[in-house]
Amino acid sequence: MAQRLSRFATEFSYNALPSDVVTSVKSRVLDILGLCAAAATLDTSRAAIDFAVEQGGNSQAHAIGMDEKIPAALAAFVNGVTAHSLDYDDTHLPSVLHPSAPVIPAALAAAELVAANGKDTIAAIACGLEVCVRLGMAGYDPVGRSSVFFENGQHATSICGAMGAAVSVGLLMGFDSKQIVDALGVTASMASGIIESNRTGGTVKRMHCGWAAHSAVSACQLVRHGFTGPPTSLEGRFGFFQAWLHGQVNYDAVLDQLGEVWEVPKIFFKPYPANHFTHTVIDAASALRAKGLDLGEIERITVGVAAPIVRTIGEPLQVKRRPETGYMAQFSGPYAVVIGLLGGGGLGASFADYDDNLVTDEDRRYLMSKVTVESDDECSKIFPHQFPTVLRITLKNGTELSEKALFNRGGPDRPLTQAELALKFAENASRLIDQDRVQKVVTLVESLESVGDVGEILGVFAT
Repeated sequence: MAQRLSRFATEFSYNALPSDVVTSVKSRVLDILGLCAAAATLDTSRAAIDFAVEQGGNSQAHAIGMDEKIPAALAAFVNGVTAHSLDYDDTHLPSVLHPSAPVIPAALAAAELVAANGKDTIAAIACGLEVCVRLGMAGYDPVGRSSVFFENGQHATSICGAMGAAVSVGLLMGFDSKQIVDALGVTASMASGIIESNRTGGTVKRMHCGWAAHSAVSACQLVRHGFTGPPTSLEGRFGFFQAWLHGQVNYDAVLDQLGEVWEVPKIFFKPYPANHFTHTVIDAASALRAKGLDLGEIERITVGVAAPIVRTIGEPLQVKRRPETGYMAQFSGPYAVVIGLLGGGGLGASFADYDDNLVTDEDRRYLMSKVTVESDDECSKIFPHQFPTVLRITLKNGTELSEKALFNRGGPDRPLTQAELALKFAENASRLIDQDRVQKVVTLVESLESVGDVGEILGVFAT
């Protein structure tokens, strides 16, 4: 299987890519750069930067938030950490993994290391994203309608992301098919990530995509110096699938129509900086607000979502109704209703809407106290291909209003426009750089295929 994936990757130069794949990759590069900038000042980002500086090493690639170049693997690490830290990065469904956060930071670090041009970088990222997503889909259980990775406590994003990123890095380093196989084999021994922090706390999840990107660059550098991997690293008796999925694998998801049907353009962008399950809640509430809903007449609000979503955004209900921090509010169904009903910033919700002081406002808490979150059969039938919401509001006079948001914004059924993606980037990047540099990055990425050295783009973020 590694040989099949390797042949696929080495066959696709820029000129062989479908146009929608090229457009999608450029949009994702812009998205990730903005997220890295927006997260650069977080405590965990500072910790990642301090860690990188502490390691020392050659000046090879830029990490956003740092002025001086650092070793490529460490630049990939820092940018991977910041890309995933705000829970604002893209999502593939139904695998429910976030492919761009590990793949793009690794690819950009490698591109800067070898002074790659835009066309080669686009092709490398496209192939890496495709491999990442398809490996993730290998662990999707269509009967249980869940990820086998997730059910085993594994973070598919970082595990599959390391493998996809290795393909991107290998291509940029000029690897032939055999070397890509070796890179996959070596990376398979580095791929990792458990998600217990989702349950009981800790900031380690923010590190996962960074370590995946670091693993990919490191693995390819080791292959370049002579390390090799097993040719059966994926399907072998003691290979990737057995180790992570214990043999519960959908092989067809990896290889079926590989190179003919691309998953890359189907990956969902996030329009709002919050847990993806809350997005259609915001949309449904916004739609009712637009119809002239009088908030003073509301008696109760019922958020209907797919059964598996209730535990994330609706339980325990008293906690979800009274988030103490902006981070808690990002995972609150009741707070998502409030944003929609009161009107959020940006594309419909912005970082400002999750300010710690705002989420504890008593007027907002009063409105949240009227909200319950429950399972809805219609939504459950659609999940996890979308994260739909059916919102019902009962007024004091007994009238019931309802609104359905069955398709997520940012996905193929409700795509964000290029202007909306540029707005998201500008809102994120302006937290770190001035407007002139924001526009310069937009211009460079929009014409990425014409850029002679991708390092020029990363350099804009350095002062």
